[in-house]
Amino acid sequence: MSRDRAAATPLRRQLGTHIALAAGGIVMVLPFVYQVLATFMTNDQITSVPPTLWPTTWSLDNYAGVFAQIPFLTQMMNTAIIAVSTTVLTLILCALGGYAFARMRFAGKNLLFSIVLSMLMVPGTLLLIPQYQIVQQLGWLNTFPGIVVPGLVNAFGIFMMRQFFLGLPKELEEAARIDGANPFQIFWRVMLPLAKPGLSALAILTMLASWSSLLWPLVVVNTQDMMPLSVGLASFTGEHGAEYPTMLAAALMAMLPIMVLFLVMHRRVMEGIAFSGLKG
Repeated sequence: MSRDRAAATPLRRQLGTHIALAAGGIVMVLPFVYQVLATFMTNDQITSVPPTLWPTTWSLDNYAGVFAQIPFLTQMMNTAIIAVSTTVLTLILCALGGYAFARMRFAGKNLLFSIVLSMLMVPGTLLLIPQYQIVQQLGWLNTFPGIVVPGLVNAFGIFMMRQFFLGLPKELEEAARIDGANPFQIFWRVMLPLAKPGLSALAILTMLASWSSLLWPLVVVNTQDMMPLSVGLASFTGEHGAEYPTMLAAALMAMLPIMVLFLVMHRRVMEGIAFSGLKG
């Protein structure tokens, strides 16, 4: 009898864990479900007290209103250009920096890496004014370089790629060096192809951050034809309030591409982050 009870205890614990996880998942998904339903409501229904949880009539007018109020396709294209450019250039620069800190020997290496890590503790808003002044002096206001360049090299990306390169076997480098490869050839032809899980994880994290970035584009851009969607959505708030159903419809359409990308690549993200933490 005691054996049966002992065997039942792990099953009860697993059941309790699954119930807790299911409840947490439902709580997290409910706001998104309500957002989808709210895109079919009127503004009066959303702002009513008590709130309306189910649309009384189903209409696509809110989605049509998005294209009437903002140049949605243009801003979507701007967002894609900014996000893709930022992601590609960030991967190149962070991979080079991470490899240098992980594998190369040079004077002041530990000090420089400590400075890079210290940047993780500096709030981004603290750098807003000096970055704006630099961009202004370069004549990059209201341009793609003005939005993209200041955020290309990030301390987290360098740290993540350093941790990943530390986990790769040194014997591969030594074999390539014996074959006559120079440091850049070792990095480009041997180490970088092996770093695909780490690059995939950094790519999706950078893409997510760039796609939803609001503060810096809001400061640098001042015309609608250059705005990304994150800034364009802010224009739905007028003097007399906000058009919540239209805003939610625009937000839903804006997040769909990045949601699909994350669903496709989420396994690579988890593998890359897990592998990056194996070495110190």
